[in-house]
Amino acid sequence: MRNTIDASKLDLNETIVNIRRVAKTVKGGRNMRFSVTIVVGDHEGHVGVGLGKAQEIPEAVRKATEDAKKNLIKVPMVGTTIPHKIIGIFGAGRVLIMPAAEGTGVIAGSSVRTVLESAGIKDVRAKSVGSNNTGNMAYATLEGLKELKTVEDVSRLRGKTKEEILG
Repeated sequence: MRNTIDASKLDLNETIVNIRRVAKTVKGGRNMRFSVTIVVGDHEGHVGVGLGKAQEIPEAVRKATEDAKKNLIKVPMVGTTIPHKIIGIFGAGRVLIMPAAEGTGVIAGSSVRTVLESAGIKDVRAKSVGSNNTGNMAYATLEGLKELKTVEDVSRLRGKTKEEILG
């Protein structure tokens, strides 16, 4: 399923989640490169995470930004929070994301906070369970946000009214 969000029409902000020096051992010694994870978002419901690798940091950042723009998603929101509780999983990283009352703020750690703030979610609680690798946490958060559905989406899928679903 290919994404249809046009990144050129959005005013995206970039945030570097982590920069790592990685090495590949070859016959002549070690090849050093830089691996960069970036989060892009417009603070209005669009967010993406990307990974770039290159011999120099600026080139790795450029590649990561391009990758993040290719992986943009639209996050369904209810006011300033998310519609329901969800667990995002990527690799060994698991992120539990829970809606919160207005005025709570973003209660999350490391790269989870960066992704949620870039998406424009203002009131949410999150707990990372399992791996604390910053890249995996960012991707797990994105996976969780992809799975969110509003009441309107669910009612359309089931062929029922909102009142029937809410009870």
